[in-house]
Amino acid sequence: MAGIPSHAGGVRVGVVGVGALGQHHARVYATLPGARLAGVYDIDPSRAAEVVGRHGGRVFEHLRDLLDEVDAVSVAVPTVDHHRVARVLLEAGKDVLVEKPMTTTIAEAEDLIRVAADRNAVLQVGHIERFNPAVDVLKATVSRPRFIEVHRLGSFSPRSLDIDVVLDLMIHDLDIVLTLDGSEAVQVDAVGVPVLTARVDIANVRLRFASGLIANLTASRVSAEKVRKFRVFSPRTYISVDFARREAQVYRLMDGIAGPEIKVEQTAAPDEEPLRRQLAAFVACASSRRSPVVSGADGLRALRLAHVILARIAEQP
Repeated sequence: MAGIPSHAGGVRVGVVGVGALGQHHARVYATLPGARLAGVYDIDPSRAAEVVGRHGGRVFEHLRDLLDEVDAVSVAVPTVDHHRVARVLLEAGKDVLVEKPMTTTIAEAEDLIRVAADRNAVLQVGHIERFNPAVDVLKATVSRPRFIEVHRLGSFSPRSLDIDVVLDLMIHDLDIVLTLDGSEAVQVDAVGVPVLTARVDIANVRLRFASGLIANLTASRVSAEKVRKFRVFSPRTYISVDFARREAQVYRLMDGIAGPEIKVEQTAAPDEEPLRRQLAAFVACASSRRSPVVSGADGLRALRLAHVILARIAEQP
């Protein structure tokens, strides 16, 4: 990306929306090398003041007040506001990390990509699992995946009830599956059930991709236990990843002296916070003008597939 700006003293970063997730963006930025937390904006001034009291920076009274004081911004407002807020920032030429899901609609996501390109701004989407060290093991190990099974289960929380579980939780794993395979989904069968809210709280989808890959994904926000397991079956290789523990086990069928044998590799991922890795990557892109690891196009692709799944769920009797 052309035009490298000067960021003497570090990239000035801001956070818009400092609720359950945004407060952690502020926390990480406050101690992140190469970044300088300029401040935060939230529709609740007392909440913004509380976060600034812990992590520094200033409270911006209005979104417009932030524009002259920052180079890059994390947008962690409710999903229904992602497009409106991110567009204002991108139009002003600010680099933006917008939390997942990228937007509510496909048209909104396409618009953000277009504005970012016009303003030569970095647009990164907050698919944080891409920065889970265990995903590094997946990407380095997986070759021609044939079957993927995913369980992402969590207990009920009042957070993110403006969207259903497909956009809230399953979209993390859709992004990873799309990263590992690369082909398009040619068959989508899905079921979803509203349990504690008016929206879908538990969903299962079976995807068939043009490559031949089959992926079976379950996401729930009404489970008694927290599970974040991602299993991949490839020829002569099986990989089991626990995203919560940031651990991976790799089983390989090898040709031994006495015949076939199974080699087991236990990988403990580095004890490094995925959010810190994600924000460090964003700040590096803002400084160097590199394209982000999780681009707007990546966010749009996952969002498109999520909407196909929701359409299938809506068709169920």
